[in-house]
Amino acid sequence: MRKLVIDPVTRIEGHAKIDIYLDDAGHVTDTHFHVTQVRGFEKFTEGRPFYEMPAITARICGICPVSHLLASAKACDAIMAVAPPPTGVKLRELIHCAQFVQSHALSFFHLSAPDLLLGFDSDPAHRNIFGLIEDHPEMARAGVALRKFGQEIIQGLALERVHPSWIVPGGVNTPLDSGVRDRTLAGLPAARALAERTIAFFKTVLDRFEEEIANFGNTPTMYAGLVDGGGGLQWYGGLLKFRDAAGALVASDIPARDYAQYIGEAAMRDSYLKAPYYKPIGYPDGVYRVGPLARLNVVDVCGTPVADRELAEFRQRYGPMVHSSFHFHYARLIELLHGLEKIEVLLNDPEILSKHVRSRANVNSLEGVGMIEAPRGVLINHYKVDEEGAIKWANLIVATGHNNLAINASVKQVAEHFIDGEHFKEGMLNRVSAVVRAYDPCLSCSTHANGMPALQLVLRGPDGRVLSTEG
Repeated sequence: MRKLVIDPVTRIEGHAKIDIYLDDAGHVTDTHFHVTQVRGFEKFTEGRPFYEMPAITARICGICPVSHLLASAKACDAIMAVAPPPTGVKLRELIHCAQFVQSHALSFFHLSAPDLLLGFDSDPAHRNIFGLIEDHPEMARAGVALRKFGQEIIQGLALERVHPSWIVPGGVNTPLDSGVRDRTLAGLPAARALAERTIAFFKTVLDRFEEEIANFGNTPTMYAGLVDGGGGLQWYGGLLKFRDAAGALVASDIPARDYAQYIGEAAMRDSYLKAPYYKPIGYPDGVYRVGPLARLNVVDVCGTPVADRELAEFRQRYGPMVHSSFHFHYARLIELLHGLEKIEVLLNDPEILSKHVRSRANVNSLEGVGMIEAPRGVLINHYKVDEEGAIKWANLIVATGHNNLAINASVKQVAEHFIDGEHFKEGMLNRVSAVVRAYDPCLSCSTHANGMPALQLVLRGPDGRVLSTEG
């Protein structure tokens, strides 16, 4: 028995390693995806006032703090038993769309494009953002420009690009400035043109990846995402919906407060990442996926014209239910277009400049749940407070956690297909890492152990030899 170790998995947010076990003939027998960091936000927030939770949970991640702010603020809305004013909701949606644009641009252009445009088997010293700048400067510039556009909207609304304090329980702190609206509208045509050129180019290279598409985590699973009453894509509001691998409805119209009837959480001994599962089926069989691909499998329409046109072509190419995790990339580009279209709709809403953006109240409920779509999938914040509003208990189910079981299965499938221990090449291991990147995991967000701690103690001697292990 031999073991290959990928440590660390590169071009992802957070820290992970992969163990790949080979038999004497060089065939893969097993794999393990380990998340090797722990955060503990649920515990150290106990005793804090509930209204501090948005600012605290936003510090979980520097890439998607807006998503954490919004899920937490929605949980606080429920504790106060208030609804934000309509303009407050629209401004929350606006900043959320900007978050999707910048995050999807980061994932596609900076983290995955080196594989997609330079090749999975290209020189690893060149297979990075610098190699992309050298070989495909126009794509590198598009990625920078799209991410900058999303970040500038966030800064224009909240006066900060990272960890903004603008999103608060009950709504947002300040109205939208008309100058920010006008500048953003002026920049939209260029941003949309970049996004449309990118997806058009990506569709021309898909035929290069037939083998990856066929083996990058294409095992059918259930899918989950938020939809509105008309079956349209919803990132901020909407109700939770599950479809099975054939597209049949499994459960729908699930409000945030009822999530625990459908989603359970298992602790994994070899990872700090919890493993959510579909509770009516049970663990470990209740596997489902969330995120861009899952959302497009769950919704009927995106709800904006260009994204709907691209969604129709996506389904024409690959069918009504698309299972290969390789197509998270394709779905991400469709959503990027939808985000830009949605920004334009919101900015042209006459109500968007209203001064009424926040509702105020004290504790009116001892429990609150907030649920939104983060770029990587469904994000849930669940809090319990005492009569004074201090946090007694908190649970965060973060997007990458929902995908944990699916990521593990995808890693195993890719390793079994591509790795040949007798004729080993670096590109084989890169494909194993690449299927993880397809999910765009945010492991800093997701490492919240529950139950059995995934702890291993290793005692090494002065020469580095392992003397003993525990756990």
